[in-house]
Amino acid sequence: MTETEPTQNAVKPSAEGLAAAATRATKKGPPPVHLWNPPFCGDLDMEIRRDGTWFYLGTPIGRAPLVRLFASILKREEGKYFLVTPVEKVGIRVVDAPFVAVDCTVSGAGEGQSLTFTTNVGDEVTAGPEHPIRVTRAADGEPSPYVMVRAGLEALIDRKTFYRLVDIATPGAHDGAEWLGLRSGGAFFPIIPMADL
Repeated sequence: MTETEPTQNAVKPSAEGLAAAATRATKKGPPPVHLWNPPFCGDLDMEIRRDGTWFYLGTPIGRAPLVRLFASILKREEGKYFLVTPVEKVGIRVVDAPFVAVDCTVSGAGEGQSLTFTTNVGDEVTAGPEHPIRVTRAADGEPSPYVMVRAGLEALIDRKTFYRLVDIATPGAHDGAEWLGLRSGGAFFPIIPMADL
């Protein structure tokens, strides 16, 4: 059986069943999804759009607690995204990153500076070696900034937050060149080469 084939005799996955199982699994705190390796049960018609909106059967999921519940059982394996419980694993689609960083607080300065991001699903993460910031550029030069939230799951940093961060960016060395970048958690995260400014 391949990874993309559901197990035989498996019940077709549903968002309602998954939510019930996730609720049971998360009663004692954050679920240990990294420890769960249930059989693959098929794909669910669920998608996370670039703006962080979750859709089920083509309709936005409007209940924030349900979105947070699903986000808590999200797992990434070999570039694919799954919702997992101790007993089932279903595939979902993610257009860009599964989360959006909607705010950032800055504390300290210079080498001691910390950038703490808040996501659209309520996660808080401080950028550093374990939670790096990276910036990719489209062909037109438009930046797409991300911060690692957990276990291969990133948050796209929204435009207003990124512009605020650019205002506090400072020069630093990266790969033998001078870059404009951000400091947090004792690390330097490059944004753009100084030569391109």
